[in-house]
Amino acid sequence: MLISSILFATLLAGIGSVWLAAFLGYFALARFNQHLLSLAAGALLSTAFMNLLPEAFEAAATLNIEPHALFTTLLVGLVFFFLLDKAELYHHGHEHHEHQAHAHDHDHHHHEHAHGGSWAVLFGDSIHAFGDGVVIAAAFMANMHLGWAAALAVLAHEVPHHMGDLIVLGKNKRAAFIKVTLAGTVTAIGGLAGYALLARLGGYLLYFLVVAGSSFIYVALADLIPQLQRRMSFAETLKQVAWLLVGMGLVIAVTDMSH
Repeated sequence: MLISSILFATLLAGIGSVWLAAFLGYFALARFNQHLLSLAAGALLSTAFMNLLPEAFEAAATLNIEPHALFTTLLVGLVFFFLLDKAELYHHGHEHHEHQAHAHDHDHHHHEHAHGGSWAVLFGDSIHAFGDGVVIAAAFMANMHLGWAAALAVLAHEVPHHMGDLIVLGKNKRAAFIKVTLAGTVTAIGGLAGYALLARLGGYLLYFLVVAGSSFIYVALADLIPQLQRRMSFAETLKQVAWLLVGMGLVIAVTDMSH
């Protein structure tokens, strides 16, 4: 039951996010991209601060592990993902979303990037997808409701990311779709690897949950939030905050439903 749930959730997050991104991007719904970024940021932060980290700290309390050890793990995790990002091994490409709103102005730039860097984009996607799979597996091995919350957060933040990828990878929509879908399947591989690893290292599960939380916090604050910090009207700001709250609310709803 556990491994089948992990497999289903990782496939849903990894491949389902690509298909949803293709639907939104190819059917002229890319104007909702800013809303999706807000929703994804809310989902990631809510999952980290209201699910992953509390679960880890509760487990630490029962095992008489000092909170200092978990905060140290959180800090190390944030620095680790920063360094991975600098090495472009954890590159999430959210800068492409700003270009989406000005696709005609930057068309030449996109095609140059697609020609020269498509495999680099897909490699970075695959590394990130593998990490997402491990995160989902760790969450499921803590408990089922945490696993579904993590899967929802991954799905939410991968949709706007893949919308950018599908544009950057060039004019051939079918080839781009197939490439990004294949990268998305790596999420399931990460899930199975995470399950196998944690089956042997179950005593370190709470540390994996903290690292998973640091991953979500890093993506939200380093990739998503900066895209939302441009000048806008009061009404647009209200919409942004509303979608942020929707993302948080979705995670809370899924967590409550899975209890």
